[in-house]
Parts: sequence; C-alpha cells; structure tokens
Amino acid sequence: MSTPKYSINPNITEAETLPASFYRDQNTFDLIKEKVFYHSWQWVGDENLVKLARQTHPFVLYDGFLTEPMVLTKDDQGTIHCLSNVCTHRGNLVAQNPGSNRKLMCMYHGRKFGLDGVFESMPEFKDTKNFPRDCEDLHRFDIVKWGPMLFANLGSAVDFNKVITEMNSYVDFLPLEEFVHSKVQSKDYLVNAHWALYCDNYLEGFHIPFVHSDLNEALDYGSYETVLHEHFNVQIGYSEGSEDIFELPKDHQHHGKRVAAYYFWVFPNMMFNFYPWGLSVNIVRPISLNQTKVSFLTYIYDESKLNKGAGALLDKVEREDEFVVEGVQKGLKSRYYTSGRFSPKRETGVHQFHQMLAKSLI
Repeated sequence: MSTPKYSINPNITEAETLPASFYRDQNTFDLIKEKVFYHSWQWVGDENLVKLARQTHPFVLYDGFLTEPMVLTKDDQGTIHCLSNVCTHRGNLVAQNPGSNRKLMCMYHGRKFGLDGVFESMPEFKDTKNFPRDCEDLHRFDIVKWGPMLFANLGSAVDFNKVITEMNSYVDFLPLEEFVHSKVQSKDYLVNAHWALYCDNYLEGFHIPFVHSDLNEALDYGSYETVLHEHFNVQIGYSEGSEDIFELPKDHQHHGKRVAAYYFWVFPNMMFNFYPWGLSVNIVRPISLNQTKVSFLTYIYDESKLNKGAGALLDKVEREDEFVVEGVQKGLKSRYYTSGRFSPKRETGVHQFHQMLAKSLI
C-alpha cells in the first residue's frame, strides 16, 4: 500500500493543516520513523551517564521505535563518544551493561575496540586477507553537548551546533553548565494520541486562555509571540507582572521586557522550556500510531523559584494538554473532518511543523 503525499501551502493565510488521514495512516507513521526520526538529532541523556573516564553506557533511544543499539563511552582524555554497540564481526552487542572498562570487547568472539570505537584486535584472524579494514571500527555518531545535555546525530545534515548557537542567543545569560538534573522532579507521561498531535498542541499558545487557567494568569496572552528559525522555533511568554521573570542583561535583545518563559521546539520532537528556576526538557517519544510517551526532564538552577510563575504547576498543565490532545485524537476518527485552517497570528509554529513534516515525506 502506497503512502499518501502531503503538501502544505507555504502561505499560512491560505494553507490547510495536515489532513486527519495523516494521523490515522500506519504507512505514514512508519515512513516518518525512517525519513524523519532516523534522519534527525536526538536527545541522548545527561553527561553524568558517563561521569568518569572509562565508563560505558549502552542504550537505545526509544524502546520499540528508535531501536538502534548505541553506547556512550568516556576515554582517558575525558572525551565522550557515541558509538554503534554492534560488533563488526558477527553483529553481537558489544556492551551489555553500564560499567567501567579499559576497552570495549565483544564477549562472543573476543573482538576488541578502543573507547573511541577504533578496532584493535581479533583472535584467530591472522590468515584473513585485507584485514583489518576501516569498516572494522564501530560506527561513530556525531555527538554535541549543550550544558549537561548530550545529543546524537542519527543521519541529519543539520548543523546542531548552529541550532544551539541560535537558541543561546536567547538564553546564554543562564549558566547552563550549573543546571542540575533532578530525577525526583522528572517524570514520564503516557498520552493516548499520535506524537505529532502532541507537538501540534505545544507549538501554539492559542489554546492557553481556554485550556490553562493558571498558566493564563501568569502570562500576558496579548503579547505572547512565536519566532521561527530554520530548524526550530521559540515561543516567548511575557508576564503580567514584574515577579517570576528573567533578570535579563542590558545587552539582551529582550532587556526591559517581562519575559517569564522561553519555549523552544526543535524538529521533530524536542522541547526546551526555560524558566527563572531552570529548565524542563520534554522529549516526545512515539510508541504507536495512537500512543506516545512524553518525558519531562527537570534541570534546576534556582530552587527558590520553583513552583512560581509560568514554570509552576507543570504537572497540571501537562494533564490539561493530555486531555485536549486525546480529545483531538478521538475527533480525527470522524469521517466528517478532513483538515482545518491556521490562525496566521497564533499558529505559525504549527504551520512550520506541518511544512517540515510534509517536506520530509516527499
């Protein structure tokens, strides 16, 4: 069965949203995994996964979805590597469990690699011709660090350092290296809806007065804005009052404004929500056509400001978002709904997302 073709008019005043069939079609969902997620930058985790030299940490990004076996290592020079966790001999997993190791060695036949993934030795191969070759090394994934956060490139042409530089133009006054991951404050949510619907909802503040009464009281909805960049966008939430806002330096582009939150979305599924107290990272992990796991990862900078302003009651806001997103999931089963229109003022982020998805599936 062929996958439908999707097209979004670049003129938002004339454009229609992705059709309901996009969210219902299993072939489209599978194609998105191959053409979008396996060609993207993805959140790997915190640098403390390999805090010490010679530590190794095997992982997959998303159980049942992005299942490429990978392993983080830190060598004696303190460099973090992200490698394929598949032995180049017969395909066995190299690292089975997190631990401390001088080398990576496959327990199947004893092939050894350095912590940088370079092939070192293999028993019983002295008579093998044209050996070793470059392909005996473990595949190395590009890895980028932003503060304490690590990101790996599964096959994207995007320069993620450039993306980070552009995001830093908004938040470089914050000492991100001092942000501390809080396992207690972090949480996973199971949402009974298509992953893209969750992103659709995140990408507009249009619904805030109707869905989030507490958040609406903390924000000045009239001045709420979305700024588009090539591979991401940022929603800027301004406060009604002078409390619970960022202390912006004089040379900052928003100095003198009451900024309560910066909400960054990076294509296709990463959100970085900066508040005066710190950062809430939201990673949207597809499970199936109708189910999504959303991980809220909390990084605290100023604990005294927790539970205040736009960054307060995040669990309540999430539950409210889940309710409406799951309602849309049910509504898209209707045979009488095909697609909608965009608000040129309030839904530029959604329009950008739909364009990027449609383009990726060509």
